[in-house]
This record gives sequence, C-alpha cells and structure tokens, in this order.
Amino acid sequence: MFLTSPSPICILDEVDAPLDDANVTRFCNLLSELIKITRTKFIIVTHHALTMSKMNRLYGITMPEKGVSQLVAVDLEKAEKLVA
Repeated sequence: MFLTSPSPICILDEVDAPLDDANVTRFCNLLSELIKITRTKFIIVTHHALTMSKMNRLYGITMPEKGVSQLVAVDLEKAEKLVA
C-alpha cells in the first residue's frame, strides 16, 4: 500500500522496540529500499543502537544542566568522511 501511495515524510515511533537484532537489520534494509523507490524521508524515534547505526543523521536531546534542553545533531555520512 505504501508503494502505491507514498508520502513525502513518514514518522515511525519505536517500531523496532520488540524486534531482535536480525529483524532490526531486515527492517532497516526494508527502509533503505523504500527510500530508493519512493524518496520518502523517514523520521524514526528509537533507542535501538543497531537502528541508529544504519541511519544517515541522528538527532537527540540532552540536558547539560537542569531545566536546559539542547538539541544535538550528527550527520553520520560527514562524520565517516572526517574519520577517513
């Protein structure tokens, strides 16, 4: 159904939480294929390290001091190039 009528943005909240590592890998591969076919931008809310490692960009919220939230963004593709 999603391939028939894709949306430009799709938000997924903790959909990988009940999955084991093998199925998280399959889920991430499915997302990669959907991105290639539909050009949809996926926003994934997750705490799963394997899912985060497969993404292009990470955003997080940190609280350096009580009552002050700060947005942290990491572009993993740029980080890879800096390491190389």
